[in-house]
Amino acid sequence: MPANWMDHAIASVAPRMAARRVLARQAFETLTRGYDGASKGRRTDGWRAPGSSADTEIGVAGALLRDRMRDLVRNNPHAAKAVAVLVNNIVGSGIMPRAASGDDKLDRKVDALFTRWTADCDADGQLDFYGLQTLICREMVEAGEALVRRRLRRASDGLAVPLQLQVLEADFLDATKSSNVGAGRIVQGIEFDPVGKRRAYWLHPEHPGDAHGALRGGLDSRPVPSTEIAHVYEKQRTQARGVPWGAPVIRSLRDLDDYEVAELVRKKTEACVTAIVFGDDESQQGIAPTVVDADGNRVEQFEPGLIAYARGGKDIRFNQPSATGGYGEYKRASLHTISAGFRVPYELLTGDLSQVNYSSIRAGLVEFRRQIDAVQWQLFIPMFCAPVWRWFTEAAWAAGQIPTPDVPVEWSPPKFEAVDPQKDAMANLLSIRSGTMTLAEVIARQGRNPDAVLAEIAATNAKLDALGLVLDSDPRRVTKTGSAQTSDLASDPASDPVADPENDPAEPGTAQQD
Repeated sequence: MPANWMDHAIASVAPRMAARRVLARQAFETLTRGYDGASKGRRTDGWRAPGSSADTEIGVAGALLRDRMRDLVRNNPHAAKAVAVLVNNIVGSGIMPRAASGDDKLDRKVDALFTRWTADCDADGQLDFYGLQTLICREMVEAGEALVRRRLRRASDGLAVPLQLQVLEADFLDATKSSNVGAGRIVQGIEFDPVGKRRAYWLHPEHPGDAHGALRGGLDSRPVPSTEIAHVYEKQRTQARGVPWGAPVIRSLRDLDDYEVAELVRKKTEACVTAIVFGDDESQQGIAPTVVDADGNRVEQFEPGLIAYARGGKDIRFNQPSATGGYGEYKRASLHTISAGFRVPYELLTGDLSQVNYSSIRAGLVEFRRQIDAVQWQLFIPMFCAPVWRWFTEAAWAAGQIPTPDVPVEWSPPKFEAVDPQKDAMANLLSIRSGTMTLAEVIARQGRNPDAVLAEIAATNAKLDALGLVLDSDPRRVTKTGSAQTSDLASDPASDPVADPENDPAEPGTAQQD
């Protein structure tokens, strides 16, 4: 704030006093211009915002949040659908690895070995590697976190690679373990060394919620080296453990359940009494307790289709349940809140496409897919896929099946289904032709191995040539418009109307013959 004339006057005789006056006025103005969100007054009364750490908050509420979310997913269809949508988009058919050492022979060998291993990688013997991805992702979304333990096996077990993966629920982690250990510390069952690196996980040998496991001593936890555990969860702060993704809307889901139950009970109650038969003089008789049913028994509780009789009843009046207003609007607004809390588009959560068109649904899916892309590459692949690949290559090397334990890898998440496949295909074609994207990138975005796809294309072309077959889909033989590319046309480009840009200037797939 600039000095005024009085400040200048004071400064002429007492410069230090004038400077203090200006600084004090600036401090006062700064206080009056603070954040409204940090103001205290009638509008913010009752707003509790403790400055506790993420670990403290999760330590108090984590277990209850996990139990309540699991209950909602079991019994609330919207919570179940939200979890399914997230899992289907994050993992889908599976995030596939591809060895990328640069040595084609080694890459092919590692990829073939990994393909064989995926069928037997589950310690429970039920799922393959991609099924485990779905289970782990579901645990991460529903319960907030999942643990994957490396289980080394003997060579005599007959596995392609002597390694299996054991998926553990978050309950196995002993949340009661929080203390200082030497120069390190334990936070909710996770042990850290003096520099803050994870050193061990304190795990129960049995699920604490299993009554039989508790009787066998399942509540005694033991440390497992962190190198044997992949801990998968979303980090929203510098926290040691995760929380369910639907935590912001747990109360909204419960309130919607309660509202629907109350509305259903009200409707059932209104529908119980079908009609009441009144007497001639309504002023001298009441409905209860003198109401009887058709058999003369006193009515003490309602039941569907009931016809009640007052004494001396002669006049019958039918019950007309009142219509409920605003039910649809309230439920739609609640589901919008729930979808926002789960970070899922409303249309995917509910299946309601009545208020969207092509442009709006595409715009909504673009943002959702950008979020899913971030989850895949910044969370799921680093926390689960990368450790598992490292375990796999180390076990294969130790078994003498590959020459090195360090094999670089590239991951291919599942493709997103196109809203308009033709437009997306044309966009990919233009990107390849303009050099902004390679063919391998486009194939990888489809969730497939580019080397395998190109090898399959080469094998298919060789087989077609050997059989003398020319298919309309073969760009070596047929142009995009269906014209044959023959040696005659090659010697005389002017005779091919498709090859002439003037005849078909908008045909990007037409071969230009020399």
